[in-house]
Amino acid sequence: MKKRLKIALVGNPNSGKSSLFNALTGLHQKVGNFPGVTVDKKTGILPLGNHTTAELIDLPGTYSLYPRSEDERVTFNVLMDAENPAHPDLVVIVADATNLRRHLLFITQIIDLGLPALLVLNKIDMAEKRGIEQNTADLARLLGVPVVATNARSSAGIDQLKTTMAEMGARVSIPFYQPNDEVKPVLEAISEISGEKPGYRSFIYLCNHDHLDKLLPAQHAKIDQFIGEYQINIQQLQARETVERYQQIAGLLTQIERKAKQPEDHRSEKIDKILLHPVWGYGIFLGILFVMFQAIFAWASWPMDWIESLFNSLGTLVSGLLPDNLLADLLVNGVIPGLGGVVVFVPQIVLLFFFLALLEETGYMARVSFLMDQLMRKFGLNGKSIVPLIGGYACAVPSIMATRTINSWKERILTIMVLPLMSCSARLPVYTLLIGLSVPDDRVLGLFNLQGLILMAFYLLGFFAAIGVALIMKWFIRERSSSFFLLEMPAYQLPRWGNIGLTLIDRAKTFVFGAGKVILAVSMLLWALSSYGPGDRFEQLQATYETQLAGGADPLELENQLERDKLAASYAGSLGKFIEPAIAPLGFDWKIGISIITSFAAREVFVGTMATIYSLGAADFEETTLRQKMMSDVNPRTGQPVYTLATTFSLLVFYAFAMQCMSTLAITYRETRSWKWPALQFVYMTGLAYLGSLLIYTLLK
Repeated sequence: MKKRLKIALVGNPNSGKSSLFNALTGLHQKVGNFPGVTVDKKTGILPLGNHTTAELIDLPGTYSLYPRSEDERVTFNVLMDAENPAHPDLVVIVADATNLRRHLLFITQIIDLGLPALLVLNKIDMAEKRGIEQNTADLARLLGVPVVATNARSSAGIDQLKTTMAEMGARVSIPFYQPNDEVKPVLEAISEISGEKPGYRSFIYLCNHDHLDKLLPAQHAKIDQFIGEYQINIQQLQARETVERYQQIAGLLTQIERKAKQPEDHRSEKIDKILLHPVWGYGIFLGILFVMFQAIFAWASWPMDWIESLFNSLGTLVSGLLPDNLLADLLVNGVIPGLGGVVVFVPQIVLLFFFLALLEETGYMARVSFLMDQLMRKFGLNGKSIVPLIGGYACAVPSIMATRTINSWKERILTIMVLPLMSCSARLPVYTLLIGLSVPDDRVLGLFNLQGLILMAFYLLGFFAAIGVALIMKWFIRERSSSFFLLEMPAYQLPRWGNIGLTLIDRAKTFVFGAGKVILAVSMLLWALSSYGPGDRFEQLQATYETQLAGGADPLELENQLERDKLAASYAGSLGKFIEPAIAPLGFDWKIGISIITSFAAREVFVGTMATIYSLGAADFEETTLRQKMMSDVNPRTGQPVYTLATTFSLLVFYAFAMQCMSTLAITYRETRSWKWPALQFVYMTGLAYLGSLLIYTLLK
């Protein structure tokens, strides 16, 4: 019989927990949500041998069993509730060997819950470099749990860890801390309604029952009643527990840890003096962004050209193989152009996430948070806001969820409200396509790619718009409580390329399959709306075509004109022309109007929609790129190109500001528990996009 274990991976932030998870599970990972909440649930499959397989659950990082955020509350409830679907058979606690004292607070709390536990001392290589020696055998004896030393970045100790997990069984650890005698009467009273013994678990019920989801309202009320009857001061109890635990921890460390006297390594301090300089620090950060966006255009051009050519050849091949029927038309003019318009941008998406992962792995991202704290506070935010804001370059949805670490309600709401202005990866395909239409692939000063400079300018535009809107909104959102900014600086380290590789694979899959599903559905719907029209318009156009053909007109030119006229007369064309008067002042025609409507599902749908429209608007499937088709499009009324510099930059500004993402609105609602905030988000961003586009078009036309 094959045995299946459920193992939870827990630990403080920056303990190396994610690196260990990747080292254990490799590519066998998936990401979902914990039931009932929007917190990410990362799981992986881990074969342990002896017919044993483990489902490894990477729980959100937390410093103690006293949750202060939604992420920490999830971890708390998974560990406390045996009925929770993610409740583990074994808890693997990950600790940083270079700072064991701080991690032991949470470690000993987990041990006192009575769950089978295993301690992993991670980053042992860094501990050795700092002259820290730890006796793992004595530590295991004093704590009553197995201890394994690892270096997740090099996979050292991983095999021993797997063996220990497989052999753990139902082992229960010994208690480390006992609640004070004066609270025993109330713990005995609580145990009667909780079913727990009057020990540390009952103590947690007493101190944290407000965060325990499994309790019924009547049980919460009863515990509150006990607190009043026994005159319990919860804050004093928690503070006393922390002090007494650290007193015991200090005694334990004297027995198991020895720090050799070595010359202090001041390299990190020297690096920080440069990277965190109040002037040069910002310049270095902008320089890093500059290199990122130069590389996104320069390095991705060859694979993008190859992908474009591949999809054009595929369309031509399918067109030649299949008979002229509806299925062939759907594939050639709907599915293939729509998907090709997304897949072509995978190289740029991968490059973007590569640079973001690189900054995170090296420890620089934490420095950016510290550097930006003073600047952010002037705009009603704080240093913790910069991590979600930078994460917004990737995707607004997980970044909005990441705002749970912000303690101040006002600063969290402000961050959520402005975060969608950051140029996410879904905007990158739109930017790339439109910049390629109007900005030449020239070099500035013989070194810098002009298209890359424009791309960076629009990313900076989103950031400055975000902090500008925050500055205005902070005067309308009132909160008296002050906030604080605490940050643990991780050590500078070389990136672990395996972690970066796993991140890139996961992000590319999410982009292709996540966005691809939406774009495929939109492309098929758009093909149907563009292939049929109201009344007998198509029949009239066909009759006119046959008359002109009989008159000796050029067949290919005439057929192209017929396809364009059919598109204009279709249901999609009618919808685009309906909104055209509203968007004409921005320089947009009805085709752009269709794309604006469909891309509300997701911004990247704009490219797929354009690919479908311009395929349907031509009779021949020539091996030309979407960009070439758009550049050759002419306004029939003016005889001028549709995509002039003014129109293109107007559209760029529109997509830089507009709220074209249903998922972002949905996650804003779920995080704020009110439709007021997503409604305000949609209104102000749409208004900002319209006014910004109108201004740019007026200045440039």
